Amino acid sequence: MTQTTFSLRNEEGIGIITMDVPGERMNTLRASFATEIRSLLEQIRADGAIKGLVLCSGKPDSFVAGADVHMLAACQSAEEAEALARAGQDMFNELEALAVPLIAAIHGPCLGGGLELALACHGRVCSDDDITRLGLPEVQLGLLPGSGGTQRLPRLVGLTRALDMMLTGKQLRPKQALKAGLVDDMVPPSILLETAIALARKGKPSHKRKQDIKTLALEANPFGRKLVFDKALSALRHKTRGNYPAPEKLLEVVRTGLEDGISQGLAAEARAFGELVMTPESASLRHLFFATTEMKKEKTFQGAEPMALKRIGVLGGGLMGGGIAFVTATRAGLPVRIKDIAHNGINQAMATAHQLLAPKVKKKQLRATEMQQQLARMTGTLDYRGFDRVDLVVEAVFEDLEVKRKMVAEVEAHCPAHVIFASNTSSLPIHRIAEGAARPERVLGLHYFSPVDKMPLAEIIPHAGTGNETVATAIKLARAQGKTPIVVRDKAGFYVNRILAPYLNEAARLLLEGEPIEAIDRALVDYGFPVGPITLLDEVGIDVAAKISPILEQELGSRFKAPEAFGKLLEDKRYGKKNGRGFYRFDKKDKPADESVYKLLGLKPQGRLPARDMAERCVLLMLNEAAMTLEEGVVASARDGDIGAIFGIGFPPFSGGPFYYMHRQGIGEIVARMEEYARKYGERFAPCDSLRRLAEEGRSYY
Repeated sequence: MTQTTFSLRNEEGIGIITMDVPGERMNTLRASFATEIRSLLEQIRADGAIKGLVLCSGKPDSFVAGADVHMLAACQSAEEAEALARAGQDMFNELEALAVPLIAAIHGPCLGGGLELALACHGRVCSDDDITRLGLPEVQLGLLPGSGGTQRLPRLVGLTRALDMMLTGKQLRPKQALKAGLVDDMVPPSILLETAIALARKGKPSHKRKQDIKTLALEANPFGRKLVFDKALSALRHKTRGNYPAPEKLLEVVRTGLEDGISQGLAAEARAFGELVMTPESASLRHLFFATTEMKKEKTFQGAEPMALKRIGVLGGGLMGGGIAFVTATRAGLPVRIKDIAHNGINQAMATAHQLLAPKVKKKQLRATEMQQQLARMTGTLDYRGFDRVDLVVEAVFEDLEVKRKMVAEVEAHCPAHVIFASNTSSLPIHRIAEGAARPERVLGLHYFSPVDKMPLAEIIPHAGTGNETVATAIKLARAQGKTPIVVRDKAGFYVNRILAPYLNEAARLLLEGEPIEAIDRALVDYGFPVGPITLLDEVGIDVAAKISPILEQELGSRFKAPEAFGKLLEDKRYGKKNGRGFYRFDKKDKPADESVYKLLGLKPQGRLPARDMAERCVLLMLNEAAMTLEEGVVASARDGDIGAIFGIGFPPFSGGPFYYMHRQGIGEIVARMEEYARKYGERFAPCDSLRRLAEEGRSYY
């Protein structure tokens, strides 16, 4: 017998519709539900005893997480995808047209198609639980809401707020949703259903929004709305550089609905949805979504289960150590003990945590008591007191092999025998750090990126003798800290720094050829990177980049040799943002390029190369290096390489990552481009053997 997703029961004249997709942890919407919903609606219309309806979820911790994105992969044309959107619109229009009031009772994620379903209801009540989130994140998949969301949301919460939600994919917490008018009430989960039933008994809510004079002036007339759309478009183009078609389409569709009526708006929405499904940008972003979702499902490492983690130790309270302690205490919810050689280091870590949490309290995203609880999980010490109970220690001291080996010995002496030692090194080989360890199988690298509270990637680096349980446990911790971890091989530079080094070196060569600092950065930002390579050097630290380069050159060859100019910059004590002296002026509000750099390097800046050439010179070297890392087993798969590049260095997400980009462009096309650049700019652009082989054999990464 086929299990149904929707069930109906009558509670004293109020029909309770429960959605519970069989065999799934979360509810997702599928096109196949249309028949079931229509049958249910016929039953409701025929039952005169039903005076109101409540729609709720049968899942304990989610409402509806969205539409099933897998449906889109089957679409062969824009027309097919448009038909999917129209089917969703028709289904929700039928719900909205019901004569009796229909109230959504929302607990847990209510996202994408899930929120569109709730918007088609006549009223909404949500739980005040922290897991409840409401949003339309379709733009993050290169799409727009396709089941009426672009039309219903602006009419409910106002144009400005609706655009802010849809253009960013922002998810509202319960209090924010109530304040925005997205929900009619917010209550504890224990009384959610009875509150929704009571609302259904009252009839359809009126939803008259309270608008201030400024909002009325902007949204209640065509001139004001034009101003809102023009401003949004200008900000959008500055941010996306034209690389993402979905946000601009979304603006057009919302505008159509407000100017020409909801039926025209729905037609425009379905048409735009169909077109966007077939774009390479959406295909790439959906690829990234599936890759990260697949990765999250992997609960073991090569069959080994992670051990339980109750307490974490951190060595070093500086920028990295403080950040690691912060995400451990606030996201993983684990007590963390910070050891430093001075009180100043511990105080700095505590102060940073307070600075990161205080704005959340001010914005009412966090209660003051919750902030105190999170801060209380962080404690400090100048010796190893308290480390006799930790399960894993993250070492975040400076990059010195002997110091790190000393830390391993001290941790083994003061901590339990089962403790894992994880080094947050960015360049030192893990097998060298583990030399002399009493328990080398419990030593590995756990490389975070700065700033730790923002950067989503963590590299897990086992050496040849690291145990699988150790790796599985490090993965578990990184995920609990809100990171996306990838396991990489213990080779110089690991994965991210290795593919980044040729990219940064090429940007430095462009500068030494006389290309202006700001022109180089602009070319790569226009290409799709969040910041340009010269800005990145300032952010990372010119001294740090100069330290990593010789390590890579020694192990991997002359292609990693950094331009000699780095020496002059370091002699001039230009370390970047950390000391306020780098390629840019940090003492000026708009941070212009520091013209004195040109004089120091004996250059006269003059833009000669097209932006595309500059961008491709940097990117092609990164692609070539990525191909070599996969061939050498530094990354286990193209999928891991794509995730690592996007989450670690901001490789353009709309490209799907370096391997997916090469796959979509065609390996033969990439090889041809590299050969052209090798002729124009030098042998360093020659494609590696693995790329040539793939091109010759007509194979690809996916």
